[in-house]
Amino acid sequence: MEMMGVTGVAAISVIAYILGELAKASKLDNKWIPVICGIAGGALGVVSLYLVPDFPAADMISAIAVGVVSGLAATGANQIMKQMKE
Repeated sequence: MEMMGVTGVAAISVIAYILGELAKASKLDNKWIPVICGIAGGALGVVSLYLVPDFPAADMISAIAVGVVSGLAATGANQIMKQMKE
C-alpha cells in the first residue's frame, strides 16, 4: 500500500471525527454519534475507492468496510482522549 492509500484512510477518520463533533454540538442524542461516524466512514470509503490512488480496497464491499472501520476509529480516538483527561 502506497502512502496515498494510508493517507486516505486517515483522512476518513479525521472527517468522521469532525462530523461526530458536529453531531455532539447539535441537540442530537450522543448515542447516535458512533452510527454517524460509521455511516460517514462507509460513504467516504466508497468515494475514496474512486478518487484516492492506491486506496487499500479493490471493490465496493471492501471500501465500505475500510471506511466504516476508519469512521468508528474516530469514535475510539475520542474515547481515548476523554479517558486520558479523567
